Amino acid sequence: MEAMKSIVNSLSSLCFVCILLLFANAASAKTHYHNFVIQATPVKRLCKTHNSITVNGQFPGPTLEVNNGDTLVVNVVNRARYNVTIHWHGVRQMRTAWADGPEFITQCPIRPGKSYTYRFTIQGQEGTLWWHAHSSWLRATVYGALIIHPKQGENYPFPKPKREAPVLLGEWWDTNPIDVVRRATRTGAAPNVSDAYTINGQPGDLYKCSKQDTTIVHMDSGETNLLRVINAGLNQQLFFTVANHKLTVVGADANYVKPFTTSVLMLGPGQTTDVLIKADQTPSRYYMAARAYASAQGAPFDNTTTTAILEYKTASCSSNCAKTKPVSPSLPAYNDTATATAFTRKFRSPRKVEVPTEIDENLFITVGLGLENCPRGARSRNCQGPNGTRFAASMNNVSFVLPSNFSLLQAHHQGIPGVFSTDFPAVPPVKFNYTGNVSRSLWQPIRGTKLYKLKYGATVQVVLQGTGIFTAENHPIHLHGYDFYIMAEGFGNFNPKTDTSKFNLVNPPLRNTASVPVNGWTVIRFVADNPGVWIMHCHLDVHITWGLAMAFLVENGVSELESLEAPPVDFPVC
Repeated sequence: MEAMKSIVNSLSSLCFVCILLLFANAASAKTHYHNFVIQATPVKRLCKTHNSITVNGQFPGPTLEVNNGDTLVVNVVNRARYNVTIHWHGVRQMRTAWADGPEFITQCPIRPGKSYTYRFTIQGQEGTLWWHAHSSWLRATVYGALIIHPKQGENYPFPKPKREAPVLLGEWWDTNPIDVVRRATRTGAAPNVSDAYTINGQPGDLYKCSKQDTTIVHMDSGETNLLRVINAGLNQQLFFTVANHKLTVVGADANYVKPFTTSVLMLGPGQTTDVLIKADQTPSRYYMAARAYASAQGAPFDNTTTTAILEYKTASCSSNCAKTKPVSPSLPAYNDTATATAFTRKFRSPRKVEVPTEIDENLFITVGLGLENCPRGARSRNCQGPNGTRFAASMNNVSFVLPSNFSLLQAHHQGIPGVFSTDFPAVPPVKFNYTGNVSRSLWQPIRGTKLYKLKYGATVQVVLQGTGIFTAENHPIHLHGYDFYIMAEGFGNFNPKTDTSKFNLVNPPLRNTASVPVNGWTVIRFVADNPGVWIMHCHLDVHITWGLAMAFLVENGVSELESLEAPPVDFPVC
């Protein structure tokens, strides 16, 4: 009896400690309020001034800094002439799908002159994410960093860096990017490629009229700093390096990783990578540089190079370095798939993780480009793709069509019929040699708004299979509302009999955007524990424009904490 009392007392004490810890965590969590004013702002780059769409007149937009557990309340006021939404890329949005942001998926757009307040809590995420417009091509200039520090009193799982700096890689068009995508949509042809890449909004030394505004990042000799690298570009995977310096990767997509050292990063649009860099070179100036990883053979791309400057701030350097030409870096060849693949395969979780092993839903999804035949009666000027066609893209031969009168989440929540169907195919409708010479009869997808329904708590495996339709290339695939484990990747056609043995069941990395290799495949797994409608799409914006997307409809669970919250009172209407 005494032993039983002792156990009860111990459990009571433990519960009391747990309650105290919960209250302590709740007390340390903060709510951050921000106002985002979307407006046209004169921005001068490459010798010309454009009225670019910005947030609060800033390009890039403001960096938001929070701690794990904090809440963000961001009031977005649209004073531009375009519809807009803001997506908080990589934020899990647990039960708050209304705040996710993709246009016509989770919300109708914020019309000119209107506003909407995004409210959500960061839960269990630390590292670097970012936010961006999710309407048309507005994210060419409407984006910024979202930095999530550990909870108050907690530390990084690596030595605290002396300084931190966001490094946002972007693309710049020397014209209005909305006009670029509208012209491509009208003609059916590929859009013009960008005119420059940027680092923190600046093209850098190698472009006309850009040298004096080149981004400079300072370091002191001997210190170790943290660079938070984000690929905010629209349509291009990018290699990134710092001349003469090694980079130790410690995080990606707001998840810590098992540290590894490299001289070059490869990031697809949407991906983030946290790296430690040590100032262990001769005090001087060193170029940080990024240029294209262009995997699609024969496809046009922007072959320019953006630069920033890493500058040592020491007594021996302060007077002389400003006059010194920065040390130039070595970057991989544009089509260096071997380097890109070697980099992505190095990622591991820091320790053993609980990978879903009993799979409830097993999907095989082909991703790739295609061509639509010119519609009957259409003019040739509207069919300027190859051989008088229009470019298209698809998953499992379905080219995704956004609704226009309701968002998918609203239609699901309110039971509005006719907006979508739930018959997205779990496997390709036709089996073929996906990465070989594909018959032209398979080039034309069907158009539709098809979702795939998942029960709450279902364990899901998705094989993302690249195809050689029209042209093969590396696709950065982003899933909203979830992080997922990347089990394996490879080249050729995925073979479950031989490739399953390659799965990392011990410490696979946790990401929100996965690179599907050119002419290859990637396998991801996740648990459907977040109710709502979640789009999965290629983060090359030209590809989502052409329909390279699908969406999961995750049903509510049994309890309130497993169910979608009610929509906010200021939810935009179409």
